[in-house]
Amino acid sequence: MSDVLLEVRELTTKYITRFGEDIYAVDHVSFKLEEGKSIGIAGESGCGKSTLALSLMGYYFPPLHYSSGEIIINGKNISKMAPDDIRKSVLGNEIAYIPQAAMNALNPTRKIINFIEDVLKAHDLYVTKKDIYDRAKKLFETVGLPEEVLQKYPVELSGGMKQRTVIAISVLLLPKILIADEPSSALDVTSQKMVIKMLRNLMDKGLVSSLIFITHELPLLYNVTDDIMVMYAGQIVERAPAKAAVFDPVHPYAKGLMGSIIVPEKGLRDVKLTAIPGVPPNLKNPPAGCRFAERCKYVMPECRAVSVNIREIEGNRTYRCIIPENELREMYAKEAEQNG
Repeated sequence: MSDVLLEVRELTTKYITRFGEDIYAVDHVSFKLEEGKSIGIAGESGCGKSTLALSLMGYYFPPLHYSSGEIIINGKNISKMAPDDIRKSVLGNEIAYIPQAAMNALNPTRKIINFIEDVLKAHDLYVTKKDIYDRAKKLFETVGLPEEVLQKYPVELSGGMKQRTVIAISVLLLPKILIADEPSSALDVTSQKMVIKMLRNLMDKGLVSSLIFITHELPLLYNVTDDIMVMYAGQIVERAPAKAAVFDPVHPYAKGLMGSIIVPEKGLRDVKLTAIPGVPPNLKNPPAGCRFAERCKYVMPECRAVSVNIREIEGNRTYRCIIPENELREMYAKEAEQNG
């Protein structure tokens, strides 16, 4: 069994509004990520995916605040570490983050090589300019970026090239875990493919040990990650191997999410698209029972009344629902037969 590089135990983080209201955007989330494995996190916008990523990095800056739980990265519990200690000893070499709209992270007034120098200095790594250039050149060649990119300003690069440059910079210190938050959004199809290929190559070539890929495009994860977790209203509602999560989801929300997306895979191309009715709950005052109850077509009275725990089922899978798996599958089969 591979070593566990990341373990998250009952992590809860919240936003505090200017009116003093608590919004629990990540609510008792637990999972493990093993060395050499990749995991995808999917869900609608606002479900807590990016907040979870920020929390894993220890980026607790107002209005985001740590509430409870543990984050253990390569044996080191960072949950209550000071931000400066996390920056010096964890960020960059243990875990790295590619934020949304990452291409905008580049300084437009600095050449790429100068930006890289600034990044390394921020980590208190005082090496010579020649050493920095040689390291950057070797890394860029490894990930398929030409050396001349180092001498360019961001404005001289295309959107796809900027995105790939930021990804390359993020692994300069050879982090064990890389979190990629919507890395292919706002890119054309060709650039998306190049970014996905690059992320795969980072793992294949040993530049990162494990990958967390965040997107709202669940089918995209099928081609990138080993496992997929589906988030809804701050909670993990299902985790399964990627193929099972896409082709055979169990939780009603995961089932609805897949049914609302065009999937260019054999067996799902001709499936009629369906929308998930309603809107997610207001997390200022979340419901007492299942958070998906108001939108679920299979809802029962007890769904709204009792707290819902995670169920473990065959195939290394879990889901959060009070309805047993066999009953859910019977409901799905009956509905499919009626829709004929």
